[in-house]
Amino acid sequence: MAQTPPLTVGEKARIAGLTARMCKRHLAGENVDQSDLERRIDRILDGARKRAETTQKK
Repeated sequence: MAQTPPLTVGEKARIAGLTARMCKRHLAGENVDQSDLERRIDRILDGARKRAETTQKK
């Protein structure tokens, strides 16, 4: 798995909130679809990777 890029405080808070929602859904049942929340977390991590790449180039 790729190394996690450095995250801003806002990104960490958003991921923590989404993770809490995922935990709540898991309590509702194991077969509950969580793919939408997983995609949102992936988008946050992709944005952080892009930001890290642009700051490395400078």
